[in-house]
Amino acid sequence: MTEPTPRPSAPPPQLGRVAFHAVASGLTPLIPIPFLDDYALRQVRERMVRAVLQEHGLPTPPKAVSVLAGSEVSTTLGGRVLGTLKTLALLPLKKIFRKAFLVLWVKDCVDMASYSLHHGYLLQHAVARGDLDASTLEAEAPPRVHDAILAACKEMDSRPVNQILARLLASSRLLITEATQALRNPLRGQPRVPEKGEQAEVASLADRLAAALWEQRGYFTALEQRYEKHLGKGS
Repeated sequence: MTEPTPRPSAPPPQLGRVAFHAVASGLTPLIPIPFLDDYALRQVRERMVRAVLQEHGLPTPPKAVSVLAGSEVSTTLGGRVLGTLKTLALLPLKKIFRKAFLVLWVKDCVDMASYSLHHGYLLQHAVARGDLDASTLEAEAPPRVHDAILAACKEMDSRPVNQILARLLASSRLLITEATQALRNPLRGQPRVPEKGEQAEVASLADRLAAALWEQRGYFTALEQRYEKHLGKGS
C-alpha cells in the first residue's frame, strides 16, 4: 500500500513575507490622524509590491507599483467612521464607549490586513506565472493584473481568513496598547516606537498568521483559480 505524501510542515518564505506586510497594513489604522493613516497604508502596500517584484528580479517602475498596490483604494467604512471621530479630538470616553470603539478599530485593522494579504498573495502568484515581466510592467499588464486581483477577491468569501486575522489582532498586546493610547491622546502623530519585546510580538504575529494561512491552502487555490479566470477574460 502506497503511503500518502507527507504535507509540508512549514509555510513557504513567500507566504511569510506577504503575512508580514499584511500585519504591518493591519497596524496602520492605529495612527489616529486622518490622511496620515491612509498615507502609511499606501506606503506599506507599495513596499510589499516592490518586495515581490524585486524578489523575482523585476524592476519597480513607480506607476506600476502604484497601480499594483491599489494606492487609489479608499479606506473602509470603519476607517471613515474612525477618521471622523479622530478629527473631533476625542474627549475622555467612558468604559463602555471605549470598548465599542476598540471593537470597531480591530475590525478596521482586520480589513486593512485582509486586503493586503489577498493582494500580496495574488501578486506573488501573478509574477510566478509570468503575468508580469520587465517589459509588460511598463505597459498594459499592471492594470490588467490588478483588475483581475480585485475581481477574484470580490468573489471569495473572506470570512475564514478574516476570522484568523481577527483572532490574532484582537489578542495582540501591542494593538490593544496602541489603541488605548490613541483614545487617550487622539492628536498623536503616529504610534510610538515598539519596545524590544513588542517588536518580537510583531514578528510573531506574522509568523503565526503565515502558519494559520498554510492550513487554508484550499482557500488560496480557489483564489488563484478565480484570478486566472478573470485575467483570461481581460486578455
